[in-house]
Order: sequence, then structure tokens, then C-alpha cells
Amino acid sequence: MKKEASALIPVIAIDRRSNRALHRQIHDAFRTAILNGELASGQQVPSTRLLSKELGISRIPLIAAYEELLSEGYFESRRGSGTYVSRSLPEKLTMCEPSATRAHASRSTARPLSKRSSVYPAIDRPPWVVGKGAFSIGQPAFDHFPVHIWSRLVARYGRTLRTISLQYGDPSGRQDLREALAGYLRSSRAVRCEPEQILIVSGSQQALAIAALALLDPGDRVWLEDPGYWLAQRVFTLAGAKIVPVPIDGDGLDVAAGIKLFRRARLAFVTPSHQFPLGSTMSLSRRLKLLEWAQSVGSWIIEDDYDAEYRYESRPISSLQGLDGDNRVIYVGTCSKVLFPALRLGYMVVPPDLIDRFISVRQSVDVAPPDLHQAVLAEFIEAGHFARHIRRMRTLYGERRALLEENIRKVFGDQLEIHGAESGMHLAVTLPEGFRDRELSYKAAARDLWLWPMSVMYLGPSPRHGWMLGFGGVAEKDIARGVRQMYQVVNGAT
Repeated sequence: MKKEASALIPVIAIDRRSNRALHRQIHDAFRTAILNGELASGQQVPSTRLLSKELGISRIPLIAAYEELLSEGYFESRRGSGTYVSRSLPEKLTMCEPSATRAHASRSTARPLSKRSSVYPAIDRPPWVVGKGAFSIGQPAFDHFPVHIWSRLVARYGRTLRTISLQYGDPSGRQDLREALAGYLRSSRAVRCEPEQILIVSGSQQALAIAALALLDPGDRVWLEDPGYWLAQRVFTLAGAKIVPVPIDGDGLDVAAGIKLFRRARLAFVTPSHQFPLGSTMSLSRRLKLLEWAQSVGSWIIEDDYDAEYRYESRPISSLQGLDGDNRVIYVGTCSKVLFPALRLGYMVVPPDLIDRFISVRQSVDVAPPDLHQAVLAEFIEAGHFARHIRRMRTLYGERRALLEENIRKVFGDQLEIHGAESGMHLAVTLPEGFRDRELSYKAAARDLWLWPMSVMYLGPSPRHGWMLGFGGVAEKDIARGVRQMYQVVNGAT
């Protein structure tokens, strides 16, 4: 028996009480679906035999409708294959009103949206956000990732898949992954945690969204580093919080300035290990002062520990959370930066007395994280592949950072100022007075050079102009050439 070809079955409403013949109802339903773009040119349609079973009617009206659609040019038949929407549609199809026009004409009533959804206008996708290459941000060295090991673990998961893995999982994440992460964080980041405090999330951005929903009420004040992580600003603003920009210097967040600006803020968001974007490391005295502030006013701290694994002048420094004696810090980390961005796996360490509330919020917005990559990552960590990969990348990225800094100093001299500690996967530079980083970034994009402007990271009225230069995904041979191109952009050479 010939196997029925796979085809999408369109929605066809049959009204047996209508005076219109069945074949006419079927004909008009297909024609409308084609005119509205619901059935695309070249798309296969189901056979009359299959459709008669689905609709519970005889094949006779279906055959009549199909023949009419074939004669009009809406359908085409392919011998031995089936029936398809025609690739050469009739002329009258092109005379139909565009769907966008019809949609606009049908808007006879108001279409209200929430105020928070209009805080930020259309999605901004400038070239430095979408470009991949020198010196794009957030791009690890893909060619050095152990794809063969990861693929083998994925294949093993597929071979040993159990039906329980097809169910909704624990909202907190897989137990084996939380245990593996707890061991890693205790040993490498001095984080004080148990597996029960860990929540698996789809990257640090979701962690911030969950924290905002669990901790903030509309109108609450939030300290944000200035300059700072732009997507954090969006998350807290969308939660209804009011942002308090707190300046950054070489020792990190200026806690004294934050207290003067708004002492009783509900929350402070910080990147103490490798400040984004300037790259400074928060000093011990500032860390202790920040913790003292949070305890004294009953506030919370979110520590985003991104890029903390990559420190080149010394061992990675301990986390802020590890110094916290009052359980005021929510610790956030991600594997997307150290492994690969498409992984979209992150984690948060939540104080024990808050974990039930955070799990409830997490379950409400996303039910539970998917199982596959959790299982693979757990084994990747337990087998030692994760630690070995980080050690190898720390050496590689250290070499690339040193090479980038050397070329900047050689080509630019004192024209660019380099900021931050020797850590992370990007290097921050500032331009001399009078230069505008966004304008120059657009010019650089024409040369396939992706320079992320620093001025967009400032909340205050007087931003500094410069760039964040990602070096993780830039091969050594391309660094010198990229710096020379950057010099040409800055100094107007052709």
C-alpha cells in the first residue's frame, strides 16, 4: 500500500446546513487560504482520500473542488508526488488587497498595550549588535570548543532517553546539574551554596527577570552601575522600578555616591568581578561597604558574575556572595559565555529563605527548563571537561588580550585610553574629546569591524565615548589587522 505523502491539513469549516454545495465550500476555503498567504506557493496539500477522512465527508465533493482549483491555476498536480499550491498563481491573485492593508482596514477599535511595553520602542539592531567577527562582544573561541565531546554526550543522552525526560521537569532544574554547579561554585568562586539554593534558568537575562518579579514592586528604586549593562536597565524598568544611576570608578560601584543619591533603594545590581563595560574589579573595601549598606537598610544585591572565570594577572577572585553574612546577595552566572551562546543556560543562587518564592515565580513565567542541555552539561561538568575547557580558554584569551593591548599601544600610542583589569573577554578603550563612538561604529561596520560604542551604556547626561572590544572570538592573525582598521576609522584614513 502506498504511504500517504506528508502534507499540512488546512482549517476547513464544513457547514452541512448551508445552501452552498460542499465542493463550493471546500473550493472557497482553499482559495481564501491561498489569497491570505496561509498556504504558500509550492506547499503540498493533502490528498482527497486523507482529507475526506479528516472532514468526514465523501471524496466526491473534494475531487470536484480540487479539479476546479487545478483548472483555475491555484493547484498544480505532480505525477507520483501529489497536489501542490501552484508556483505560478493566477493574475487575479496579484490584484487582491495586500494582507497588511486588509489588516489595517480591520482595526476599527482601540488596540491598547501596557505602558511598560512601550518604555522601549522598536527593537534596536545596530550593526555592532548583529555583526560577528572582530571585535564583536560575547563571541567565544568557537573553534576551540570541544564539539566532539559535547556531541558525544548529546548522542549518549539520545540513546539512553527515558520517558520521564519527556515530562515537565523540576522548576528548579535537574538535581544532578544543580549538584555539579554547587560543587563548581564552592571550589572556584567561593560561593556559599547548596544544590537546593540553585535555580537553573535560560541565561542571566531570565535570572534578572525572575529576581525583579520576586523582589521589586512598581516604584521601587534600583541602583545600577553607570555605565552599566543595558539589558539589566531594561529588565528593571519593565518591572516598574525607578533607576538610580550610580557612578563607577577604578574600585567599582561608588557605594557612598549611591547612598547620597538614594539610600533606601530596594536593590543594587553590580558586576563586581569584571565590571561591564569598563572592566574594573570592585575592591574589597567597596564590597564590604556594599554589604553593610544592604544589611543596614534591608535591601538586596544582585551579583552578576559574568566572565569571572577569565582573570589573567592572578587567580579568579572570590565572589561577593561568599562574603555575605546576612544572605542579602542573589548570585547570577551563565554558561553561555564560557561555552557557547546558543546554549542559553544560566543559574542563580538564592538565599535559603527566598528560594520557595523564586521557584514559584520561575514556574509561573516558564514552568521548567528543558532537559537535554541540562543533562549534557551536568555530565560535562562531572567528567571534568568544563574545568579543563576553562583552563585552556583562560590561557588562550589571556594571550589574545595581551596581543590586542600590545597592538593598540603600538598603533594608537596615547590616543586611546585602556581601562580595566586584565580579565574577561572584552577590553574597554575610551576616545579623546570630540570623537563620537556611535558615528565611528557605523563607519567601522562598513569594514566588517564591530565596535560596540560605550556611550550607549551610560544612563547619565555626560557619557564617555569609546568602545568595548571583544577579543574572545578573534583569531590572533586578525587582531593586528583589526586594530589597523580601527585606526583608519578613528583618524579618517582611507
